[in-house]
Amino acid sequence: MEASVSALAGASSAFEASAYRKVAWRLTPLLLLCYLVSYLDRVNVGFAKLQMAADLGLSDAAYGLGAGIFFFGYFLFEVPSNLIMHRVGARVWIARIMITWGVVSALTMFVTTPAMFYVMRFVLGVAEAGFFPGVILYLTYWYPAHRRGRMTTVFMTAVALSGVIGGPISGFILKTFDGMGGWHGWQWLYLLEGLPSVLVGLLVFFALDDRIAQARWLSEDERALLERNIRSEEGQKSTMSFGAVMTSPRVWLMCVIYFSFVMGLYGVGFWLPTLIHATGVADPFTIGLLSAVPYAAAVVAMLAIARSSDRMRERRWHLALPAAMSAIGMVLSVLWAHETVWAMASLTLATMGILSVIPLFWSLPTAFLGGAAAAAGIAMINSIGNLAGFLGPYLMGLLRQGTASNGAGMHLLAAFMALGGALALTLPRALVNK
Repeated sequence: MEASVSALAGASSAFEASAYRKVAWRLTPLLLLCYLVSYLDRVNVGFAKLQMAADLGLSDAAYGLGAGIFFFGYFLFEVPSNLIMHRVGARVWIARIMITWGVVSALTMFVTTPAMFYVMRFVLGVAEAGFFPGVILYLTYWYPAHRRGRMTTVFMTAVALSGVIGGPISGFILKTFDGMGGWHGWQWLYLLEGLPSVLVGLLVFFALDDRIAQARWLSEDERALLERNIRSEEGQKSTMSFGAVMTSPRVWLMCVIYFSFVMGLYGVGFWLPTLIHATGVADPFTIGLLSAVPYAAAVVAMLAIARSSDRMRERRWHLALPAAMSAIGMVLSVLWAHETVWAMASLTLATMGILSVIPLFWSLPTAFLGGAAAAAGIAMINSIGNLAGFLGPYLMGLLRQGTASNGAGMHLLAAFMALGGALALTLPRALVNK
């Protein structure tokens, strides 16, 4: 009898694993491609700066302001965008987001003054608002919490892959296309890296399913099993009003933790080409190749740490230790600022830590927020946290301009990473061990 029960349990487990593999192979490549072109369009300004700063008369502080002002538009429209997606569905809304931001990104090639640069970065933030939290919310429609950590990480490897792929491509465009057709290399960069977002947005409209019930590529039994798993988890989540979400101490703690991590993510992400240039590397293509190294290492770290976290069903230390590793890497990058090999090693360590904590963080709020509360809460956490996307690059620019070095800025980012990791350890075990 026991053997029979064990065999049935094994068969059920194998059937469930097979169903989730189907979902992963269907959704993950498309969502990963979406985020890859999204992140590329968001941070290619770091490469454009290598030529654009002189053409537009941008100081370091002005560049930091323009790079970061993207997040003001993002902040203002994030929550309403996510609530709209929850109502109209991911297929239509994510496609709309991608097409509009691709057009805006490409049109940035025509800016001629710092003021125009600021406006286009702000509009790009408005256009992209809701994409990332929309995908995080979308994953809750398909995966229970204990499976979401790894899936979110796989989705977010697009950040690292955009660095691996985008760095060399951006460097190649800057060097090869400069002067072609009377346009500067940075203008070609915005055009050639903006148009793919429009094409992928059209692909999303025709290929993405909003919910499990619409997935005709799953069998009836597979759909029933997956929907049962989601309903079971939803019954354990908070049903909070919009006002309750906005005033929840737990949600605000999540905002502070995420803010700290995003300071590191964009502080380094927007300035990485400049940091590499400061070590003595001048050629744009070589800078692009070197910038791929930290991101390539980060892909491996992200997947390994997420796998460990899901297997152990533990989040706190899997956030705190990589955050500490990132802080140490940032401090070391200051000590070796003019030694290319050692600076690259420390920046690689920092990038591995930063990119490992971001996806794992999102397994926390989605573990206790459901329904409309999840739509509002995820968007609120992401929008407030992403204000650090403005503050980080801007403070880096101010401190770099004021001190003529990267040291003060990197120390500040390291302090925020350490703070985020420390706050993660204060979370109740019952919340994060899901």
